[in-house]
Amino acid sequence: MMRIVFMGTPAFAAEALRALCEDGGHDVALVVTNPDKPSGRGHKLTPPPVKDYALSRGIEVFQPLTLRDESARETLRAVGADVFIVAAYGKLLPPEILALPPLGCVNIHASLLPRWRGAAPINRAVMAGDAVGGVTVMYMAEGLDTGDMILKKELPIPPQMTAGEYHDRLAVLGGEAINEYLALAASGTVPREKQDDASATYAAKLTDDDRRLDFAAAAQAVCNRIRGLSPSPGAYCFYGGKRLKLLAAVPADGSGRPGEILGAGNGAITVACGSGAVAVTALQAEGKPKTDADSYLRGNRVEKGSFFTCS
Repeated sequence: MMRIVFMGTPAFAAEALRALCEDGGHDVALVVTNPDKPSGRGHKLTPPPVKDYALSRGIEVFQPLTLRDESARETLRAVGADVFIVAAYGKLLPPEILALPPLGCVNIHASLLPRWRGAAPINRAVMAGDAVGGVTVMYMAEGLDTGDMILKKELPIPPQMTAGEYHDRLAVLGGEAINEYLALAASGTVPREKQDDASATYAAKLTDDDRRLDFAAAAQAVCNRIRGLSPSPGAYCFYGGKRLKLLAAVPADGSGRPGEILGAGNGAITVACGSGAVAVTALQAEGKPKTDADSYLRGNRVEKGSFFTCS
């Protein structure tokens, strides 16, 4: 049985850790994750999901502020791990760390590389309208998601799937993939394929500009942006000077000036786009919980001919 150091932080990584421990029965000797962060109105320190799961299994947890000092490297070196498994850790690993384990550092990346290298591959794939996504298990190198690939597992992305739904299914797939890699490693038959850098695309970190809706775009592009940012951080627009997160929408019949309300009722708010229209079916007003369109309309007047705006 291999001795493993696992490095990861959010729910995506916690599912991979669960799969290693419960499905694969592997020896995870140490979990490395980011420090607890303040959360909520009371700014209470909240542990990352990976830490919660590790502690529930009695696994030692290490939460360094940086991996670039000798004390962090010595802690990792002392474990004597065969391999480091990494999933959405949130910090770049310096060369000294990459060189520690005999079998290298192996990453679960949430895309089919070389497409969507970078910080936000799940959101970017859905926002772009990709029909197929998946995970890649890869050797880590000094570049950003540039290492040699070991294996890939594909996952369809149906037209109405949100980034949140895609994330949850991809997390399970990532756990399956990393256990598949470890079986290959145990047999000494790990494949290795270089990435085609010329085909690479970059999944940049999400910004406020990504979240701000532009109804001058085509209806399908608007729908993809909404579902690609749902449920979090959420695409938004403004109505009556108040911010609205739009969380679910489908293409609809109709035309008008971009942002024009074409109808409100029967389960949707229909909004004109640069070409076509979208039917918004779920949304969230500032300071309010998520709701369906009909429930929102019962408490808010939305007039035909008024506008959803960008600011």
